[in-house]
Amino acid sequence: MAERLSPRSSEVNALEQRGYLIGKKIGQGSYATVHLAEYCDASSPKRMHLACKIFDKEKAPRDFLEKFFPRELDILTKIENPHIIQVHSILQRGPRVFIFMRYADNGDLLDFIKRNGVVPENQAKLWFRQMASGLQYLHSKNIAHRDLKCENILLSRRFNVKLADFGFARFCTDGDNRRVLSQTYCGSAAYAAPEVVSGTPYNPKLADVWSLGIILFIMLNASMPFDDSNLRKLLKDQMSRNWVFRSRIRDSVSAAAKSIVRHILEPDITLRLTLDRVLSHEWTRPRKDKSASLMGRLVQSAPSAPHPGKHEEAGTSAGLRVSGDHRDTERERHDDINSRTHA
Repeated sequence: MAERLSPRSSEVNALEQRGYLIGKKIGQGSYATVHLAEYCDASSPKRMHLACKIFDKEKAPRDFLEKFFPRELDILTKIENPHIIQVHSILQRGPRVFIFMRYADNGDLLDFIKRNGVVPENQAKLWFRQMASGLQYLHSKNIAHRDLKCENILLSRRFNVKLADFGFARFCTDGDNRRVLSQTYCGSAAYAAPEVVSGTPYNPKLADVWSLGIILFIMLNASMPFDDSNLRKLLKDQMSRNWVFRSRIRDSVSAAAKSIVRHILEPDITLRLTLDRVLSHEWTRPRKDKSASLMGRLVQSAPSAPHPGKHEEAGTSAGLRVSGDHRDTERERHDDINSRTHA
């Protein structure tokens, strides 16, 4: 399958004529691969570093081809924001679709936390504000992401946040501009809101906000708030608010940070913060100083470990994600984000 999902020589030649050079494969799924790529405009000697996601329609199931893939392409052509991964072009040749996007030099947020541990609160606040800003842009266009997780938060060369992977994204209104509830179980259970886990029709924008709260908790704790190995228990823990900040960081995290996490990870959707209220929360609001900027420079020095780089990779990741026990004290050693991975 790997062979057949790689670009054929005729495709390589056709792409080269358009200025695209396909490099080594850096990700693979059942019907898509991701490659490093470069684009060289004939009028400029500079080369642009890209990632290329190659879909093979002959390998994809019907529901994907008829529902999810057309949605993703439609959405990708309608969005442009500093905190969303930039699509350079979408080309099709026969059953193959080539999606070229900007390459994220500093990998994804999960990799960053695995290498560096807890994200300092000021840095977490800056990145969270960028995520919320990108999500606010999507929601303003009535688009819900539905798969927000650390692996889909990419870091640019200057450590700015980029939301990525729109494989589960959808519009929240119908042709008559009426709000539509989602019924598809999307994304990773560890980041899914309780209304998604329970299988009831849900407001996808509010579900996106819950996922943002999970990401914020992970940045501040370098651990997951819930154990997702058993969905029934996961839902019970979500509904009973059975999560805690780790003891080692509990005293160093501000009361405002704890407050916003608590009000986002609220199982009652009538009480959960909306995205507008998240952005106006005292913790999120920018102060009138240098930290008010949305620029993503690190608060401390850039990590010295090598960065593998990342790409937007809907349906192509190896499935690596992290779970941890949310309990404190005696079982806290299982809480570390490096403690358990699932293929």
